[in-house]
Formats: sequence, structure tokens, C-alpha cells
Amino acid sequence: MAHKLHLYLQLIRWDRPAGWLLLLWPTLSALWVASHGFPGWHLITVFTLGTILMRSAGCCLNDVADRDFDRHVKRTAGRPVTRGAVGVREALLLGAVLALLAFGLVLTTNITTITWSFAALAVAVVYPYAKRFVAMPQAVLGVAFSFGIPMAFAAVQSRVPALAGWLLLGNLFWVIAYDTEYAMVDRDDDLKIGMKTSAITLGRFDVAAVLASYLIYLSIWAWALADIAQAAIYFVAIGIALAQALWHVWLIRGRAREACFRAFRLNHWLGFTVFAGIAMSYGFAGA
Repeated sequence: MAHKLHLYLQLIRWDRPAGWLLLLWPTLSALWVASHGFPGWHLITVFTLGTILMRSAGCCLNDVADRDFDRHVKRTAGRPVTRGAVGVREALLLGAVLALLAFGLVLTTNITTITWSFAALAVAVVYPYAKRFVAMPQAVLGVAFSFGIPMAFAAVQSRVPALAGWLLLGNLFWVIAYDTEYAMVDRDDDLKIGMKTSAITLGRFDVAAVLASYLIYLSIWAWALADIAQAAIYFVAIGIALAQALWHVWLIRGRAREACFRAFRLNHWLGFTVFAGIAMSYGFAGA
């Protein structure tokens, strides 16, 4: 049992929290904005645990979908499903259980959030296969990784206002930025096996596109939340996030595998910075 548990933890990337943190920070940001401050422990618990569970379920589905490709990629060849340590049906069952647990959390919110959760699930299921047909699958991932934003507004306000749409659009460009960095790590292997990624599609414009995506993301979020409670605090956070983005672009300028992977892994700090600016803005306003 201990060995099996270790394999399951490997499958859901338990030792790599950066993946669910990238989902969590924009979701918590949306919760704070929708609530005009602290949203309460119930919603924080629901969305934090739900984020971890759904990211883990997504890893199960992704590894099953990509098992024949992953064995040809240096970074992914050792994944449990790819090397046969965990069976396909077993991985899918684990993913289904995790998704059902996440849905159980959603059921404690309201009908609007529950309705949006079905759309979120549909996009999450489609994404692993987008890499076979879509030239920029990172855009599909961007939608999947941004669905916590409208769901957060739905949970707080029982509706999804236009502001949520703008924040989702901005966040989509952040996902394109960091997942292109991630794709740059595997570009050589992906070219050999015929996988479609933004790093391949963009070619020599990859670094410039990453920079542009960061700038669009931060610009949209700065504009959309310009009237936040304590704008000065928020814009300081946006400035710090911009400095981090520029550092990431500097890291990937030579397209070295380790440097690109490092830039990707550091992105959750950028997301945390934006969230911290939002949380402190409302916190100081209510003090």
C-alpha cells in the first residue's frame, strides 16, 4: 500500500505544488475582488481544496492521454502511467474520484457555481487532446486554468459579471506566457513526435511572445482593477509582478532548457504577488 500511495502521489505531482499554485492565486484573487475583501473561510476552503483536487485529477487524465508521447520526452518518460507502474484504468479511476470530491465541494456553494463547474470540467477534459490538433494548445490550457475566476464570482455574487470575463482574458495570457516557457523545455522532443505547442508554432518569436503575453496579462488586470480599494498598494504589486516577468524573459532569452524550466517554476510567485496586492488593498481599506 505504501508503494501504491507513492505512485499515486507521483501521478498527481504532489511533490510539485507549483502546478496547483498557478491555479490557486488567480482564483483567490477573484474571490477577494468579488467579495470586496475577505471572502470567508468556507469559500477559501472550497476553492483551495477544489483547486488541488482538480489539478490532481487533470494530471491523471493528461498522463493517460499522453502516455504514448511521454515515453519519447526526456522530462516525462518516468511518469507512472508512461512506464506502466500505474494502469490506465487505475489512473482514470483515481482521476474520477478526485474530480467527484471536488464536485462535492462545489455542491456546498450555489446553483450558478455548480453550473459553471460543468463547463470547467469539459474544458479540462478537452485540453489533453488539444495538443494533437491546435497550434496553440496553451490557449486552451489558459481557459482551463482560468475557470476558477468566473466560478469565484458565481460563488460570491451568484452571477458572473463582465469584470470576471476581463480577468479571465488577462489570466489566459499569463498562462500562455508561462506554459510557453514550459513548452520551450521540451521543444526538441515535441518536434520529433509531432506534438503541437506554442513554442513550436511561435518559432524564433517565442521569447517576444512570452514578453507580450506577460504585458497583456498585467495590463488587463491593472486596467480592470484600477478602481480597487487601495489602488496605490495594488499598483505597487503590479510593478513588482512586472519586474518578475521581465526577469523570467531574461532567463529564457537563450532558450536553455534549465533556464526555461526555472522561469516556469517561478511563475507562482508572480501570481502570489498580484494576489497579495489585491488582498492588502482591501485589507488596508477595511482597517
